[in-house]
Amino acid sequence: MKKDIHPKDYRMVVFKDMSNDYSFITRSTVKTRDTITMEDGKEYPLVKLEISHTSHPFYTGKMKLVDTAGRVDKFKSRYKNHYGSKEK
Repeated sequence: MKKDIHPKDYRMVVFKDMSNDYSFITRSTVKTRDTITMEDGKEYPLVKLEISHTSHPFYTGKMKLVDTAGRVDKFKSRYKNHYGSKEK
């Protein structure tokens, strides 16, 4: 195995699902500017997630459209003439 290829600066980080406010703490090397204070009174770096295992349709069994970046609206506006001409 190669030596010294893995990062050494692991720390406790909070990952928060913004669609349902579910949070979990794990070790990570991810860089972030945001922080959050958890129930234990400690402040941790915060990574905001759009979707996690608590909101993903595969794990929940429910279809839920998460469109935080407006991708669906962009797609519809881009192709509205194409779909509009077929319906007539």
